[in-house]
Amino acid sequence: MSTLHRLRGMPAVFTAAALFVVTTSVWATAVTVKLTGAQETPPVKTAATGTGTITINADKSVSGKIKTTGIEGTMAHIHTGAPGESGPPIITLTKDPDGGWSVPPGAVLTDDQYAVFKAGHLYVNVHSAEHVPGEIRGQLTP
Repeated sequence: MSTLHRLRGMPAVFTAAALFVVTTSVWATAVTVKLTGAQETPPVKTAATGTGTITINADKSVSGKIKTTGIEGTMAHIHTGAPGESGPPIITLTKDPDGGWSVPPGAVLTDDQYAVFKAGHLYVNVHSAEHVPGEIRGQLTP
């Protein structure tokens, strides 16, 4: 088979690859989140805050990072729970050397958890020694 003949089909391969990249990224939901003590359940009086972005893709994979100030966080999670409700943790975040918190590689939601996310019933919170159940929280609203 000549090189020219083999290259004729390449535009279709490139088009298919580009379409896959575009459609995959279109279905990603990047949620900017702001964490405060007022959003905790029950509310916490604290000067601590946090901000970040959590991205949930169509394949239900999760990525993102949270940066906090005014808190010495001991752990952080993504939980299920509507605003004003506590819920179980579903993803434990990893503490970065810079003091931020990252979603670990390979984190994926189940089908049920993805439906809960689409309903606005996932949140991120950061725990501290002073407020073990959570000091600051931010709802993940798609």
